[in-house]
Amino acid sequence: MADTKTVETEPEKQPRSVRVVLLALMITMMLAMLDNMIVGTAMPTIVGELGGLEHLSWVVTAYTLATAASTPLWGKLGDMYGRKGAFMTSIVIFLIGSALSGMAQNMGELIGFRAIQGLGAGGLMVGVMAIIGDLIPPRERGKYQGMMAGVMALAMIGGPLVGGTITDNWGWRWSFYINLPLGVVSLALISAVLHLPKKRAQARIDYLGAALLTVGITSIVLVTTWGGSEYAWSSARIMELIAIGVASLIGFVFWQTRAAEPIVPLHIFRSRNFTLMSLIGFVTGFVMFGATLFLPLYQQSVQGASATNSGLLLLPMLGAMLVTSMVAGRVTTNSGKYKIFPIVGSVAMVIGLYLLSTMDTGTSRLTSGVFMAVVGLGMGCLMQITMLVAQNSVEMKDMGVASSSTTLFRTLGSSFGVAIMGALFNSRVQDVMSERAGALGSKVTEQSAQLDAASLAKLPAVAREAYQHAVSAGTHSAFLLGAAVAVVALVAAVFVKEVPLKGAGPAKDGEKPADGTAETQPPLVDAI
Repeated sequence: MADTKTVETEPEKQPRSVRVVLLALMITMMLAMLDNMIVGTAMPTIVGELGGLEHLSWVVTAYTLATAASTPLWGKLGDMYGRKGAFMTSIVIFLIGSALSGMAQNMGELIGFRAIQGLGAGGLMVGVMAIIGDLIPPRERGKYQGMMAGVMALAMIGGPLVGGTITDNWGWRWSFYINLPLGVVSLALISAVLHLPKKRAQARIDYLGAALLTVGITSIVLVTTWGGSEYAWSSARIMELIAIGVASLIGFVFWQTRAAEPIVPLHIFRSRNFTLMSLIGFVTGFVMFGATLFLPLYQQSVQGASATNSGLLLLPMLGAMLVTSMVAGRVTTNSGKYKIFPIVGSVAMVIGLYLLSTMDTGTSRLTSGVFMAVVGLGMGCLMQITMLVAQNSVEMKDMGVASSSTTLFRTLGSSFGVAIMGALFNSRVQDVMSERAGALGSKVTEQSAQLDAASLAKLPAVAREAYQHAVSAGTHSAFLLGAAVAVVALVAAVFVKEVPLKGAGPAKDGEKPADGTAETQPPLVDAI
């Protein structure tokens, strides 16, 4: 009788507990998303106090490198030793890095502490997605991942505003300290409510695979970060990094076929859907971060928008992304159908990016806002569906590496997008400036093709007008490239096979779930 009572009361208790865990996960995801945007706004103040302007880029690069390199490791550790412990450890490391960054006394310390922070950040997003994968059956997962997309959009909009407010009123150190109370709340909720099955793998961690993957990813990120800015694309340093990266990744793939417990089991790529979703995730990262970099630049330089509210400039795109993502999640949960969303999303991205490429010096804010909304609609269809389908394509034991691999591909896509679109943009701006303003134009963009508002205001009228035309030409080339790359996602989406989602919602009376998971899965959270 006691057992029967437990079975009957658990369904009533579990939803509230799941909501508490989801609240903690959303807080953690907010930490991961907000950090770089808040810190970016505070960067001029940081340089003013600590000095070291020549090392400024490393404050971001150190964090990005550590995040990208550690992402696959956190996913594998969660699969081997338990999701909860790995996730909480990543939060603690992130908070230690945040506290140390806030106490930094010089630029060297700040860069080192940001790397520590990045090591923890690599496990935040992976942990959130993998825990949702453990808690929620795929059929129900869409609506919850839609909420996560909403958190992501809010972080992108609010990050610069929050960063500016904190820096102006409390000082730049609070850009890092603000993570501490949020992180502690998240840790407390997860510790008290989330109870996942404990694991203890007999196999040892694949240290050689981890080292090869870290070297490979680090080389790729450095190539995309330094190429065309710190070093010429054809320079010896960039060529060396490319050679090291390619050799390391080839060695990594070879070793994964022999390792007892590989960091990234290659068998997950035998699933056509998983491989296609990884490709679509890469393209989505390529497009999204390229768009968020060049749209504010265009609006500030050409349309005269204020830099202070740079987050709000992206509101049409991020708002459309938020609404569409939530709708896509609901529809997926109710119908179990999802193939339509990658196709519609890819088509919308191609059209939206092409429309953005048509903007010139006469394009109104309303028109550019409509174009951005089309791109946002496309990204909203893709952002969470890619993770959902990827997780649905692997066994539960590989949930962590599936989540981390999908996240890694999106991260690498963003690195390539910013680098390649940025190189194309800079080249086009410099060419147009030379054509329209001669030697003066070349001198203006000699240091950088991206001028801030203060530098732009000091230019002579002729040079300023030339720069506006140059930025329009640069964004045209960058977004046209983005549209071409988005076609790859469309082709991949067409070949996605609609496999029924596991745990397909509540079963009807007297009917067993499609895969049996809903009946056999033990309670994963405790009620409060």
